[in-house]
Amino acid sequence: MEIYKFIVHGKVQGVFYRKFVSQNAMKNQIQGYVKNLPDGTVEAVALLYDEDVEKFKKILEDGSPLSRVEKIETSILEEDDLIYDGFEIRS
Repeated sequence: MEIYKFIVHGKVQGVFYRKFVSQNAMKNQIQGYVKNLPDGTVEAVALLYDEDVEKFKKILEDGSPLSRVEKIETSILEEDDLIYDGFEIRS
């Protein structure tokens, strides 16, 4: 299990993108968070097993009906002192 960080580029703010990601992550019992960044991108951090990475990435790619995802950057965090309890939207 690894902690993955995704930076999502495109039309992803002001289009219910975070709510869509959060709801679908919770349905799939994925822990982590999603938040808007000042540059107009969205950051998603999730605690994932290898077999769940593509499933979560698909959620990020699909997005809400009004969103338009152009690019997703993916990285693995070496350590993260956050304790995840479900999936939350952060501001």
